[in-house]
Amino acid sequence: MTTSLESHSAFLEMFDASHVGEVVLRTALVYLGLLLALRLAGKREVGQMKPFDLVTLLIISNAVQNAMVGQDSSVVGGLMAATVILLLNFAVALVRSRFGFAQRLFEGSPSLIVYDGQFVTEHLRREGLSEADVLQAMREHGIDSIDQVKSAVLEVDGSISIVQKDQAPVTRTRRRFRRQPHP
Repeated sequence: MTTSLESHSAFLEMFDASHVGEVVLRTALVYLGLLLALRLAGKREVGQMKPFDLVTLLIISNAVQNAMVGQDSSVVGGLMAATVILLLNFAVALVRSRFGFAQRLFEGSPSLIVYDGQFVTEHLRREGLSEADVLQAMREHGIDSIDQVKSAVLEVDGSISIVQKDQAPVTRTRRRFRRQPHP
């Protein structure tokens, strides 16, 4: 008989909502803290992540789980934490799209990493990039030599944009892009 009562009690614990306020606060604090930490960590595309970057993210996600829900292992607590994360993500996206300063705050700004065939070493160092990372991006763009690069920019999404020296400039006219002939 006690087994039936224990299983009924365990079932009810899954839906215990007594710690919802604490879970909401903890989750919001962890989300904002991680957002700040990842923003300070720099720009990297998921495709550009090195194995140690991926391992770091996986370990962080496991480490902060208990910080978000505390001792609450209920279904309601887990769903509430997930809901708070999604709502905060939506709010950050909304603020970012409406206010220019918020976009710069949350995403940063592009960094010039190559100018006129020369690495901008100070910017590479600040962004945590090596010359080898840039050379790899150049090869992906079909560029053999740094001398062929007019400029390379580390974009806010972590991708590297490259403009070749012999490339015609692109201008936008209404809804179409046109390449301008070389002078």
